[in-house]
Amino acid sequence: MHVATVGDNCIDFYFKTGQAFPGGNALNVAVYLARLGIPVSYVGVVGDDEYGSLLINKLTERKVDTTHVRVTHGQTAITMVEILDGDRVFGDYYEGVLANFQLTEDDIEFLLTQDLIHTAFWGKVEKDLWRFKGKGPLVSFDFADKLDSELVEKTLPYVDYAFFAYEQEDEFIRDYLKHAQSKGPKVAIATLNVHGSIAFDGTEFTRFGIIPVEVADTMGAGDSYIAGFLSGILRGLPLPKCMELGARTASETLKYNGAW
Repeated sequence: MHVATVGDNCIDFYFKTGQAFPGGNALNVAVYLARLGIPVSYVGVVGDDEYGSLLINKLTERKVDTTHVRVTHGQTAITMVEILDGDRVFGDYYEGVLANFQLTEDDIEFLLTQDLIHTAFWGKVEKDLWRFKGKGPLVSFDFADKLDSELVEKTLPYVDYAFFAYEQEDEFIRDYLKHAQSKGPKVAIATLNVHGSIAFDGTEFTRFGIIPVEVADTMGAGDSYIAGFLSGILRGLPLPKCMELGARTASETLKYNGAW
């Protein structure tokens, strides 16, 4: 099996402490999958600055394939972050060279050889997802908390596993997941912060709680849940076990500062 994650990367800069950590959904999911023993490549673009070099070096150290990372003249993306009561709060975001990122034909050809492709709301590849439908790779997409974005309806027909972020289980999220799953995905999943997660597969809802830990930083928790979940899918495990793996992977990330 082999996975490629595509799109957003950034440096999470904790401006009160001066610490800088690699991040971004696609980047994070790649690292977490590699940690779980899944062969994975990251496809994206970084600037030719010190942060671009840092990202590539850190990915290589984590055994993520970087042969499809392009280096472009300019600034690597930066997100300003602050920790308040153990929860990360995002500030200003500087997109840098990611502003002009798009897949090349070489990227498309490479991605078609994968077992699964993961991307996200800020990945900038939604217009190319139709190229993968029915061509072999499964497609995973993290919509984060952008439940009301028009991008959701446009993208769902080309997605196999759709992830959303919400706060608790209620009638709204149950109806939302039913609707989302009806548009194309095999499963629609919502992470619910401290309330665990809920998934709908077209027939029934499945729920899983959390693995309690002492929280240092919530950065990357949702991304690591996705990685754990996808590792279960790739290994052919049933949905409840995939959700458990997601929760266990997230619990490890919560124990330390930075995404990874």
